[in-house]
Amino acid sequence: MITSSANGKVKQVMNLIKKAKARNDSGLFVAEGLRIFKEIPPELIDSVFVSESFLKEAEQRRLVSGLKHEVLTDEVFSAMSDTRSPQGILALVKQRSYTTEDLIRAPGPAFLLILETIQDPGNLGTIIRAGEGAGITGVLMNSTTADIYNPKVIRSTMGSVFRVPFAYTSDLTASILQLKERGIQLYAAHLDGRNNYEKEDYTVDTGFLIGNEANGLSEDIAKLADAYIKIPMMGRVESLNAAVAASVLMFETARQRREQSLLKK
Repeated sequence: MITSSANGKVKQVMNLIKKAKARNDSGLFVAEGLRIFKEIPPELIDSVFVSESFLKEAEQRRLVSGLKHEVLTDEVFSAMSDTRSPQGILALVKQRSYTTEDLIRAPGPAFLLILETIQDPGNLGTIIRAGEGAGITGVLMNSTTADIYNPKVIRSTMGSVFRVPFAYTSDLTASILQLKERGIQLYAAHLDGRNNYEKEDYTVDTGFLIGNEANGLSEDIAKLADAYIKIPMMGRVESLNAAVAASVLMFETARQRREQSLLKK
């Protein structure tokens, strides 16, 4: 049993929680909590840490019985944890690697989100979780978007991070041009939008450009869209949170594709 927060393995976990460089160098990230632990594909689990109290429940003992795991005192686990109320289990998980090609390889029309400098981890996690619910085929992000392996992002995805393909690009413009060459229609929510968002056809290969929370899309990236669309507002609201706007567009796409599928039957 690990009884000190000075233990090397505990220090490794704490470093992975705090530093993106440590995550990048090791190819590992931290997934903490009972629900998300159950979502981890077994082949991606590198190591498991549990608290003394966690093992008092028979069902929880069974959950880790076939896995090599480290047991920590409750105090040490709490010191290591990134949450206010630790549930007593976390895993170090192997990172996955995707290419832009992986994002458009799914059967059926492509359905992508292209994110420019989304900085809030909660927003990024929410976008990925909502994206899985809407059926997106992938997420493309520029290098200044938040680290998807940040523990706050991982928690916000509620497991979707293990199922939604994603890729970072150091040259967002070049990657977007690559998508356009493949015939993917790109839309940007914009004040100069030609149509309300529900007037466009998203049943074909489609991608949505979503910009930074404070500044929106940069002018250069926005110009790459095939069309500007707008989400009409009532009251004094001028714009929506990036995750909310992305969700509106994604679920309209999902609705259109469901209707098209029903018409084909």
